[in-house]
Amino acid sequence: MQVPAPFEYERATSVDQAIGLLDRLGDTARLVAGGHSLLPMMKLRLANFEYLIDINDLAGELGHITVEPERIRIGALTRHRELLESAVLAETFPIFADAERVIADPVVRNRGTLGGSLCQADPSEDLSAVCTTLGASCVIQGAGGRRVVTMEEFHRGPYETAVGDAEMLIEVRFPVRPNGSSAYEKVERRAGDWAVVSAGAAVWLADSASTAGEAGADAGAAGGAGPVIADARVGLAAVGPNTTGLPEISRALRGLPPSEELYERAGTIAAASCEPVTDRRGSADYKRHLAKELTVRALRRSVARAQQARTNSGTNSGTNTSTSTGNGSTDNGTNGTGHRTAPGNGHPQGD
Repeated sequence: MQVPAPFEYERATSVDQAIGLLDRLGDTARLVAGGHSLLPMMKLRLANFEYLIDINDLAGELGHITVEPERIRIGALTRHRELLESAVLAETFPIFADAERVIADPVVRNRGTLGGSLCQADPSEDLSAVCTTLGASCVIQGAGGRRVVTMEEFHRGPYETAVGDAEMLIEVRFPVRPNGSSAYEKVERRAGDWAVVSAGAAVWLADSASTAGEAGADAGAAGGAGPVIADARVGLAAVGPNTTGLPEISRALRGLPPSEELYERAGTIAAASCEPVTDRRGSADYKRHLAKELTVRALRRSVARAQQARTNSGTNSGTNTSTSTGNGSTDNGTNGTGHRTAPGNGHPQGD
């Protein structure tokens, strides 16, 4: 029977106390609640920490989905199950439900959290791709206060984030924009596994007459009287050292009417922009093929959903008031997939 090396147990009852413990104990400590990733690694002696800080009691502070007029704030301790079951997220960001359905299994989804998934910083992790696609920003708190970083700044490399030894991720913020929708596509070797490749897309539509400048002129030249793509974002996972955002696709699609030709163009950009490696999940060429195909599929579904939302006027009216839904105790340290976390990743909240 495998057992971890001896460690001391601390239980935090507030964010300030957790940060104080991290500040005092330094890189010898790690935050944990469910421990779906950290504890197996410790049992294998691949990760060793002298202190584990239990943050289950912080769910009252950090377990929430709060809707505001221009953004949705999600606490780092919000569980996967709650993200999957949230009616607000299903309406505003359907990409969440798409991704959550293919993350691990119900046992992990009942314990794993948004914060734990992001701090795992695995290049194949699903919610990192979702957050990149939606242009999310991360709120990090330490003894000196709070700071906000973009997803591109948050992930510094495989299993490494911007969260310092005496800091913790407390919240993720998602801007809310009208006339948009999103989708997530994933290929995995078996249900609940890490992605071979996955792609998320978010698209916002506008009337062609409302677009200005060169993009608007291009849309007019295309002869489309219907809606055009006002903006688009695509995020890929499992195709390089970091979850990949593709601003080139945004520039290529902006101001043009949606079409299969346009989706194919975006897919070609995705395949050319990623840096996959050959491993047991597939060859680099196969992964580039998937990056293209999944980008096309995600964009197609995002546009269809956005068009349906425009048809059903008032669909997003529920985001115009500030509400909050809390959750119970949760696992800020779980990676959300029940798989490994790399030791020594430079931040205390990987699991």
